[in-house]
Amino acid sequence: MIALVPVAAVVFLASGLALAYVIGGSAVLAYVAADKARYLAILPQQIFSRIDVFALMAMPLFILAGEIMNRGGVTRALIDLSMALVGRLRGGLGHVNIMTSVFFAGISGSAVADAAALSNTLVPAMRERGYTDAYASAVTAASSIIGPIVPPSIILIFYGALMQTSVTALFLAGILPGLLLAGALFVVNAVFAWRHDHPRLEKGETPSLLPTLLRSGPALILPVVIVGGIVLGWMTPTEAAAVAVFVALVAAFFYEGLDRKSLGQGLKRTVTLSGSIFMIITAIAALGHLGALERLPEAISSGVTELGLGPVGYMILLNVLFLFAGMVLDVPVALALLVPLLAPVALEQGADPVHLGIVLCFNLCIGLVSPPLGGCLLVVSAVTKTNYWKLARAVIPFVLVEIVVLGVLVAFPEISLAIPRAFGVLGGR
Repeated sequence: MIALVPVAAVVFLASGLALAYVIGGSAVLAYVAADKARYLAILPQQIFSRIDVFALMAMPLFILAGEIMNRGGVTRALIDLSMALVGRLRGGLGHVNIMTSVFFAGISGSAVADAAALSNTLVPAMRERGYTDAYASAVTAASSIIGPIVPPSIILIFYGALMQTSVTALFLAGILPGLLLAGALFVVNAVFAWRHDHPRLEKGETPSLLPTLLRSGPALILPVVIVGGIVLGWMTPTEAAAVAVFVALVAAFFYEGLDRKSLGQGLKRTVTLSGSIFMIITAIAALGHLGALERLPEAISSGVTELGLGPVGYMILLNVLFLFAGMVLDVPVALALLVPLLAPVALEQGADPVHLGIVLCFNLCIGLVSPPLGGCLLVVSAVTKTNYWKLARAVIPFVLVEIVVLGVLVAFPEISLAIPRAFGVLGGR
């Protein structure tokens, strides 16, 4: 009878139900099929214990701060600053695209928001300068995943809540991997610029650095406030998220780009995104409790031991599984489904929870720009009207480089752990 549960899940999904309802409904059927229906009585307690996590309060606040900044006219200021810094290099607009993603990463923490914003602005500009639609769209999609790695990051908060890991440590751990990814993308863009003779911006086309830097100040101060306040111990991540909303409102007032309608739209989207994430957590909690009853983590651990996989072998297997999962599942769904089952085995084998969180979140973000269902690819393709499969082919070199960066992060944990260790937030690890 338990074999009918996946069939029911496929039927639910085909009917158009939201994914949270598909998972939740399938979980309830699985309880019945496994003769565990009596445990449904304590399911509400399990669900509330999963979402009653203080760190999760930061998530909707950071989403709101990002919405306010994105709608408040900050995009132009960040693009101008990037042009002043790297626009004169060969392939200048490609470098500007990547640099702007780095700046956006400290504001929105969302790959999809980054991809949508830059698709509207930089892709048309690159097209006018002679870049192909596919390449301009590919570099936009590929660089957008810097957003969820550099703090503030919504998915790192989510992972921290799932695994009871310090969000402060995760935020600090994401800084160097995010910059490493940006550096790798700069190299790829430089290679393509040399091969295809991509143009550089001339002196008169780039804004002056000092005035541009001053105008960008209100936008750039947000990540400084967030990271600085957390690192210095002045604020918890949740308090920093509340301060971020205030700073975002001040910055939007400075740029005069936020009206009442835009603010209302930002609030509505914040509620929608936050609600969908909490619904997914609720559905996964039901499934996770059944997994605990059936002792699935112990069974996985025993299977790994029987296969003779050591820490290195299991980490490689784990990353392969997550790469494939990221290609077909949303990042929060993949995190909630797979991390509670598979991550504890890696921790038992000596993996650091902070390093593991960075690696797994980075891994799943690669799925956002990987065919067949990469979320950022779909957004960029829709906004720029670029053929999806042409875009998918153009992004492959970037994806391969991102996988190489992932391998470097797996092989050298100190890249992720150096800053958290320097600030003493690793709990002696």
